[in-house]
Amino acid sequence: MNVSAVMIVKNGAKTIARSLESLSEFDNVVVYDNGSTDGTQEIARTFPNVHLIEGEFDGFGTTKNRAASYAVHDWVLIIDSDEVVDEGLLHALKTKVLDPGTIYIVNFIAYYKEIQIRYCGWNNQKIRRIYNKSVTRFNDNFVHENIIDEGMKKENIEGNMKHYSYMSISDFIVKVDRYSTLFAEDHAGKKFPTPAKAFFNGFYSFFRTYFLKLGFLDGYAGLIIAFSHMATNFYKYIKLYEMNREQKGSRG
Repeated sequence: MNVSAVMIVKNGAKTIARSLESLSEFDNVVVYDNGSTDGTQEIARTFPNVHLIEGEFDGFGTTKNRAASYAVHDWVLIIDSDEVVDEGLLHALKTKVLDPGTIYIVNFIAYYKEIQIRYCGWNNQKIRRIYNKSVTRFNDNFVHENIIDEGMKKENIEGNMKHYSYMSISDFIVKVDRYSTLFAEDHAGKKFPTPAKAFFNGFYSFFRTYFLKLGFLDGYAGLIIAFSHMATNFYKYIKLYEMNREQKGSRG
């Protein structure tokens, strides 16, 4: 297989073993660890096909490009430590003739613990994950990074990525805090939301996820997801509002 799997990770010990097991047929797996303190590195070292790199995190786009630079092959599959390649996707990567001018889009199946989420906007998401690094790369966005697609074709690839992003309610809380902070840091001095925008954006996020996207049909897991969407959107704008105030105060 002429595809390298590339992963950036911090404190992924709960899920990384299952992810790396699904990559056992790859001859080159780059794990770029940015400061784990939970034993993630030790788990990664037990897999003979893993090339473990330890380095800094300076935004998702830039860090993914740095991690991909260590890949042996030009073709790169970007995977997170809580994702699993299924047999269909593995077969496609082993047999399909990939076009360097194409970015390949992977279908995602989302889980909370072992519960498949069928609504909430999480079901069958299509995400760009396979590209030729000699042709394109990720943009440098701190968050909401994406593969640069100018002049590129896009094509769905067979198979799925199973996404086990949350193994407890605490995982939601940790990610709400982390991602809202990253958003605020990335947009400080560029966007100027108000507390009212933070409130109404959070409220609408809950309404959209739980009602418009039928999250209530996912049971209690749907309620947890809808509330986390609300909290993320509220905190990212209120943190940004606070950072802008503090920057303005320091200049004054």
